[in-house]
Amino acid sequence: MAEATPDTGPPAVFNIIDILKILPHRYPFLLVDRVVEYEPDKRIVGLKNVTINEPFFQGHFPGAPVMPGVLIIEAMAQVAGIMTFKNMTEGHQKLVYFTGIENAKFRRPVIPGDQLRLEMILLNRKNHFGTMSGRATVDGRLVAEATVRFAIVDRPDK
Repeated sequence: MAEATPDTGPPAVFNIIDILKILPHRYPFLLVDRVVEYEPDKRIVGLKNVTINEPFFQGHFPGAPVMPGVLIIEAMAQVAGIMTFKNMTEGHQKLVYFTGIENAKFRRPVIPGDQLRLEMILLNRKNHFGTMSGRATVDGRLVAEATVRFAIVDRPDK
């Protein structure tokens, strides 16, 4: 594994090209830039670089940009989705849907220039349903946490 440098950050387990092959999300809704840790069926850590170029900052809030909490949770869920899709042989024929969010808490604002570190831990999975616990941090400080439930379904276009 390559060593991290101050200029590039942690080495990628999955880079953006890999992520585009795994997740069905695309601009402006792809909220994961890199995966830096991955333990199949256990845990995954992804990064989201937050820039002023994000389309939601135009209205949330003008003059005081703050990343919406629901998008932080969505970024966590996308990281969880990467782990879920990587564990499926038929991933291109499936979608992973949210089925619930529990105990979501937002601790501090996320602003342009921040890098979100999104850590998701698999709590359980049975057949096509599962639960993961997640934390989002910026510079080691907790910004959000939640438990997310998901279901794996057939793609309607397949």
